[in-house]
Formats: sequence, C-alpha cells, structure tokens
Amino acid sequence: MTFILRLVIQIPILLMTLTIHEFSHGYAAYLLGDDTAKRAGRLTLNPISHIDPFGLIMLFIVHIGWAKPVPINPYNFKNFKRDTAITAAAGPASNFLIAILLSVFFNLIMKFNPTMMHSQSLLSTMGISMLYYAILINLALGIFNLIPIPPMDGSKILGGFLSDEAYYKYTAQEQRGAQLLMIIFAASYLLNLNLIGSIIMPPLNFLLNLLIGQSL
Repeated sequence: MTFILRLVIQIPILLMTLTIHEFSHGYAAYLLGDDTAKRAGRLTLNPISHIDPFGLIMLFIVHIGWAKPVPINPYNFKNFKRDTAITAAAGPASNFLIAILLSVFFNLIMKFNPTMMHSQSLLSTMGISMLYYAILINLALGIFNLIPIPPMDGSKILGGFLSDEAYYKYTAQEQRGAQLLMIIFAASYLLNLNLIGSIIMPPLNFLLNLLIGQSL
C-alpha cells in the first residue's frame, strides 16, 4: 500500500477517533452538571473544534498524539473526585466501545467473505484496511490514555480511588507529568526506543487477538 493511500485511510480515522474521544469527555461532564465544554463550543463532533495540530503531527511521527483537551470545571460537579474520574474514563471508554462495535462488523465480513482480506480489489483492500486501522487506533488510544501519569485520563481515574490528601498531591504533579511524557516522546523518536510502545503493545495485541483474532 502506498504512502498516500495510507494517509487517505488513516487521517479521517484519526480525526474522528480523537474527536469522539474528546466529545465523550465533554458530554460526560455535561451530564454530570458541568457545561463548560458546551459553552466553549467543544460539545461537538466537528473535528476542527478538537484537533491540536502539534498533537496530530506527533501522531504521525512517533505514533502517539492528542487532541485539544476539552475544558472541564470539576467544581461544577456534585462529587469532585468521582465525577472527574467518570469524565476522564468516558474518553477511553468511547474508544473501547467503538473498537468492539467495529470488531463485530469486521468478524461478520471475515465470516461471510473470508477472501476479502487478500482481495486484489483496491476498494476492498481500502475498506478492510480502514476497518482494521479504526479498531487498532481506537484500542491504542484507549490504552494510551489509561497510563496513570498526570495529566493522562488514567491519572484522573486512579485519583477517584485515592484519599483526598493523596488525590491533591497526585494531581498537583500534572505539569511534571506532562514534561515526563514529552521526554519519553522525544527519547522514543531520537533514540528509536519506542518506550510508549513497550507499554501499550502487550495489552493492544491481547485485545486485537481477543476481538478479531489478529495482532501486530
């Protein structure tokens, strides 16, 4: 498959995956009493409202990227820690749900048309490639965001189970955590270490095998 064709397949999927992830954060917050995202115009499925150009570029360079975080004001929640954790979990949960639904469709295609994976038709190849890549990127993004390093979603989910004192100490490390992640990204790219990949690949391969019987 040519580089241009891969971009044609990957870019729309990446945009929609990141968009749905961020929308899910905002919608969960809205249901829990915080309308900050809605007032900021971020409670939308329009990718332009969510895409961070640098995060999208990093996705193609080091294969890990991000969108603009949806603004959340946890002081609008009835339960600060619990509702913050639920809002954080909504993003990865949306990715896993999409991956599961798409895997059902993928398995149905493979059951009734098993030769499609090796078809010589460009349309068939693009279709099955888009479906496989959509499952892959949703699983990868969901797993990546569960890493419990502030400001990742996983840190906020973990925070919901901590004592108040431990929670505030933990979440106060958001800036330091962001710096650590950038160092990891830089080292992965410059030294070809794939540090993030070593973390997410085992669960990613497990879930790919579980859902569609394939792995990387």
